[in-house]
Amino acid sequence: MNAKEISLYDFFNGTKQFIIPIYQRNYSWQKKHCVQLWDDIILNASDERSSGHFLGSIVYISKSRGIHIASVPQLLVIDGQQRLTTISLLLIALIKKMETQNELSEMTKEQISAHYLINTLQKEELRNKLSLTRTDKETYTRLLDNKELKADASKQIIENYQFFEEQLKKTDLDINQILIGISKVFIVDVSLDYDRDNPQRIFESLNSTGLDLSQADQIRNYILMGLSPDVQKEIYDEYWYPMERSFGQKDKISLFDRFMRDYLTLKICRIPNMYEVYDEFKQFANATGETTMKDIVIDIYRYSKYFVNMALEGEEDKELKSIFANINTLKVDVAYPFLLEVYEDYKNAAISKNDFLEILKLIESYVLRRVICEIPTNSLNKTFANVSREIDKTRYLESVRAVFQLKDSYREFPTDTKFIEALRTKDVYNLRIKKYILEKLENYNTKEHIHVGSYTIEHVMPQDEKLSPEWIAELGDNWKEVHKKYLHTLGNLTLTRYNSEYGKRPFKEKRDMEKGFRDSPVLLNKDLANLDHWNEQEIINRANRLSQVAIKVWQYPSLPTEVVEKYRKPKKSAETNVYTLANFPHAFEGGTQADLFEQLRKRILNLGVPVTEEIHKIYIAYKLTTNFVDVVPLKSRLSLTLNLKFGDIQDPKGMCKDVTGKGKWGNGDIEVWLTSANQLDDVMALVKQSFEKQTNHDDQ
Repeated sequence: MNAKEISLYDFFNGTKQFIIPIYQRNYSWQKKHCVQLWDDIILNASDERSSGHFLGSIVYISKSRGIHIASVPQLLVIDGQQRLTTISLLLIALIKKMETQNELSEMTKEQISAHYLINTLQKEELRNKLSLTRTDKETYTRLLDNKELKADASKQIIENYQFFEEQLKKTDLDINQILIGISKVFIVDVSLDYDRDNPQRIFESLNSTGLDLSQADQIRNYILMGLSPDVQKEIYDEYWYPMERSFGQKDKISLFDRFMRDYLTLKICRIPNMYEVYDEFKQFANATGETTMKDIVIDIYRYSKYFVNMALEGEEDKELKSIFANINTLKVDVAYPFLLEVYEDYKNAAISKNDFLEILKLIESYVLRRVICEIPTNSLNKTFANVSREIDKTRYLESVRAVFQLKDSYREFPTDTKFIEALRTKDVYNLRIKKYILEKLENYNTKEHIHVGSYTIEHVMPQDEKLSPEWIAELGDNWKEVHKKYLHTLGNLTLTRYNSEYGKRPFKEKRDMEKGFRDSPVLLNKDLANLDHWNEQEIINRANRLSQVAIKVWQYPSLPTEVVEKYRKPKKSAETNVYTLANFPHAFEGGTQADLFEQLRKRILNLGVPVTEEIHKIYIAYKLTTNFVDVVPLKSRLSLTLNLKFGDIQDPKGMCKDVTGKGKWGNGDIEVWLTSANQLDDVMALVKQSFEKQTNHDDQ
């Protein structure tokens, strides 16, 4: 490696071409970067004492080993394309200013062009001193040649060029002063040696913060940088570039990163940290044995098509596309690693289209039911990451159903009973997916589907707390309680395009008016058309009717017990003896400590998801996948062990004791004593930290 400080003038001087390799990302500097560069150049130009502006380093390597035999040395830019492109855009804008304003200057526009921008004796591919990639290249060249831009021109290049144009129009400095400012721009010129330097390692060290390039950018560079130029071009043109384009422009970087994470989750059977996807990919690629990089890219390309079909709803099959849209509405991104595998099996005819549809519907039901039953979603990513290892692909659909039916604790698939009970009283109106729920209920078992985009949600019983005398009479003496309890529940909600017309009208007016419930084509309004009153009982009745439809829309697997049991994994060997609370007299036989234990026990078991209580010889364990708190009822206190590292606990009242490495009962490094009911709130705040740590530990 040879590094030296050099002026921008000397860096560009002479016949040479800086090539941005195809694996580099497109030009992406924002206006703020251009503002900084412009301000520094203006400062250099107007202040004689200014020593100059340091633009950064430009790292490059010769395109070919050994002596240059071509007329133009071609240099591959490893790092610095953003700086080179931005300063070149400024110079192009300066030349245009010189063409429109006949100012005298020490350098002509032809000299500026020959020094910084063009190899004057060369044509076609060797003419530009800076050769960009794809759309950037064409847009840049058209600006350089003062030609009309195309419709698909590079947005960022145009915007930044126009910024410099505007600044040059507004400045009071003349051409010579601006040229002086540019002449004071310095860089560190870093040339690499093919035989002694490793471009990939240098590239990684330059981007070690992870802030400059996305994970997918780094993966692309890692794949292509080590290949010969011909193979680079083949892989990039045939696979990587089409794949990048398929993700579109909106949120492209984050979506591509997410796909790469899901792809790796599928391949390595665990979930990489979002900020370590690149490192995980390198380990994965290095562990694939004789599989070539081209084979890996082809595999990524194939799975990317499935991902785009799901996430961007690019699937051509209307039935599949419709369910993907539902899954996206529910934001079930965490299911994608599993669905990528199922999609692959479907494409390879390992399962039928109908079975694929059923699996998708099952996942849709699983997630929706959990939302209604308020089961935390923190661990869903691990749930879906592990499903493929739990199923039997010789009985594909049956085993998927059984695996989900066997989920318990905070991974459970809520039964019809639990789902109906929760749906009757759930505040549906304030859910993000309220329209999705009503649309699915409206369209159940009919071929004449409606799309609810133009519909609004109507509260049959109005939202306004100041109800009219007619509504108060309709609801009865306890109208305030009825209004508060049922206002936003499913039973009181419907769809309409006449929300403003209905307003706060009494129920019978809403029913009988023109375009009222009796005239409505909306099926959800049919049961309202024949009612004479709208009160607590009718709201309950309608909620019950709609709940019966809901369990058909979002179905439970409901396999026979004997079928499900075939898929139940044997539990790990348990203790031979069976223990009960009777083994703990201070928790069982009444008295102050028994009452205190019972209060603590109830609060732990009601933390929000099914918590398992296991009674062992020495302690009582409360667990999700593993213990989060263990309790030992003693004569004078309850001793709790929290399954956390001592340094991870937030303990403002200093109740925790560090028992790391010490003999103790239970699992974890923190001991807490509970001696009175007055401490319950504080102790539960500590218990919740251990509980939340376990529910969150997969969500990395």
